[in-house]
Amino acid sequence: MHEVRTIDDAAAAEASLHPLRLRILAALKEPGSASALAAALGLPRQKVNYHLRILEHHGLIELTEERRRGNFTERVMRASAASYVISPDALGDIQPDPARSPDRLSARWMLARAATLVRDVGRLLVGAQRANKPVSTYALDAEVRFVSAADRAKFAEELTEMTTHLIAKYHRERNPESGGDGKLHSLFVAVHPTVPASAHGSPEQPTPDR
Repeated sequence: MHEVRTIDDAAAAEASLHPLRLRILAALKEPGSASALAAALGLPRQKVNYHLRILEHHGLIELTEERRRGNFTERVMRASAASYVISPDALGDIQPDPARSPDRLSARWMLARAATLVRDVGRLLVGAQRANKPVSTYALDAEVRFVSAADRAKFAEELTEMTTHLIAKYHRERNPESGGDGKLHSLFVAVHPTVPASAHGSPEQPTPDR
């Protein structure tokens, strides 16, 4: 079982978002049969089996073992991942595009760019799994408290200067005549107000600048 898996197909995304199937996926973090799930969820086994078939069809659950029970075989299933992220690829032509929100200081551009991060890393993970190779990535996660909007603006200015300096230091333009062009990497830096854990699942109201 993978810790996180991206869902890049619209039909699979739709299947995963069904309320009952969400409950089944959560229950199948540990292997279970249709009978066990039906008892735990208080539902008829036939109904649970129907939803299990849909989830299995889209690769959201997988068979772990088969047990012989009298005159029938009981199938034990497990979720294919502990958690899932729906990739913008599932939205096709209406997936977010940062080019449609060119203001790089806007929250909407940041959201669109973050969506492409989910899409691209998801694609990289799929390719890496097929090739049985790791994905070379780096991420920095931190929090910083600003006492004023002026401090935040100064921080953004200094961060931009330092990042620009590092890019200029290490970036190499592609040389068509060279056999080693290096590997192009994407860099995305974002700073936004922290959403309190208590507010997860509900819209967060922006805090006015002091």
